[in-house]
Amino acid sequence: MSKRKLTRRQSWRIQKIQEERVARARKRESKIEEELQSEDLGPEQEGLVTAHYGATLDIESEGNPGQPRRCHLRRNLPPLVTGDKVIWRPSNKDDTGVVVALDDRSSLLTRPDNHGRIKPVAANIDYIVLVIAPVPVPHLNLIDRYLIAAETVGIEPVILLNKIDLLDDEGMEMMIDMLSIYQEIGYRILTASTRSDHGLDELKDLLDEHTSVFVGQSGVGKSSLVNVLLPGINTLVGELSEATGKGMHTTTAAKLFHFPAGGTLIDSPGIREFGLWHISPEEVIQGFREFRPFLGYCKFRDCKHEQEPGCAIHKALEEGDITEERLFSYRQILASQQQP
Repeated sequence: MSKRKLTRRQSWRIQKIQEERVARARKRESKIEEELQSEDLGPEQEGLVTAHYGATLDIESEGNPGQPRRCHLRRNLPPLVTGDKVIWRPSNKDDTGVVVALDDRSSLLTRPDNHGRIKPVAANIDYIVLVIAPVPVPHLNLIDRYLIAAETVGIEPVILLNKIDLLDDEGMEMMIDMLSIYQEIGYRILTASTRSDHGLDELKDLLDEHTSVFVGQSGVGKSSLVNVLLPGINTLVGELSEATGKGMHTTTAAKLFHFPAGGTLIDSPGIREFGLWHISPEEVIQGFREFRPFLGYCKFRDCKHEQEPGCAIHKALEEGDITEERLFSYRQILASQQQP
């Protein structure tokens, strides 16, 4: 079916509308630029990014938590994320401000987006709390992907089994057996339930005086945990999709919250799959912490850890230093990266 040709008047109207939109956009940009260059700004001060909304940020001044200002950015700044420490100047006219510099980061959590581009998620984090639940069903390979991402950026991961009230004795035994693999190689494992208050005190003790971020599939209860740990926040809680059994996204932007006794929590948007396309094969195997003592000791320098003779990884497997499950997961992740 051929396209209907536009009349000269219709073409003129479309062009006119486009020109008006461009003019409005340029006017907005010009106004923002004037504000950024305005001399009607207060002195420079330290601040903390508590939320990110595209071209603007919420900034809290140091010593004044809970009172953010919506700020614009200088054009020469790199992309900023929740948790960044910055230098900013408040406006003397209203409750806005301008970010003028980025302070050094102690850590930066990133992940690839749906187009393979690297997207920063949060900065200056002490703990990555990987939240899993009986539903949606957790898989070792998905857990391992999160752990590799944390190991690669040098942030301590903690595995939190949430919603244990959904488990009977047999189900709980199965989950603990699955997670024992990680406990034996040094990962901290916590259990919790917001319905029964189980494990919440232990979780609070971990988060106190630290900056942490919750990650995990949608529907595992991250927002429910935030609501219980920080009464009054009331983040939206989503139900599981009846069609897919997966969680429906409720958090749309990473936000930073303060604990009354100290410490901060960054609640990040739920993601169902944590891609590792941006991580090299060498970084992937380094992300398996129990593999590290055996790396570099294979007979052949280009050992693929498959069926090669003299493979140190296979020897470690035979001697019980590495589990079949983790080695299989490693191979799965490596194979997924090599797919076109």
